[in-house]
Amino acid sequence: MSEDWKKVWEQMIGAVGQDFSNGEEKPGADVVEKGAIRKFLEPLEFDCPLHYDREIAIQHGYSDIIAPYSSINTWSIPVLWEPGDKIFDSAEKNAQPTKSPVTALKTDLAPETTGFIVTDVEMDYIKPVMIGDHVRKVGNVLLSCEPKETKIGRGAFMVWESKFLNQHNEILAVTRLQTYNYEPHPH
Repeated sequence: MSEDWKKVWEQMIGAVGQDFSNGEEKPGADVVEKGAIRKFLEPLEFDCPLHYDREIAIQHGYSDIIAPYSSINTWSIPVLWEPGDKIFDSAEKNAQPTKSPVTALKTDLAPETTGFIVTDVEMDYIKPVMIGDHVRKVGNVLLSCEPKETKIGRGAFMVWESKFLNQHNEILAVTRLQTYNYEPHPH
């Protein structure tokens, strides 16, 4: 089988190491607050007093209640809808929004693909998220690009690195997200 289809990924392979964020920072929708932490804990029945008892958190060296480390994405997702926005342009069942803060990165260097999945997520947690923090995501550095044909289609596995910062520019976490952007095989 010919491997010519991989040539369309050469520009992305050549861009490994490049930050595709263009310096844009993506702030989370809201400041972290106690009620939102409680809502995160409830369905998990996550009974750790560091996440709801200020005195216990202070006794353990924190200045206030901390959010679970695993909740950092909750605080970093940008606003999807604001008053006056119209994000659904179809009344069809399962209609998708016209915009989303969690879609694949689009760049002129990559070929157009219609399929996108996240295949792996790694997190290095540096500092806890505290009540009052406003988390933002910065950077989108391409660490690798590997074209590959799979059972579902032809595309490329790409690893992207970003950092999560608070309002004091302190690094809270570093994430590496692997995606598979692909064109599905014809049925």
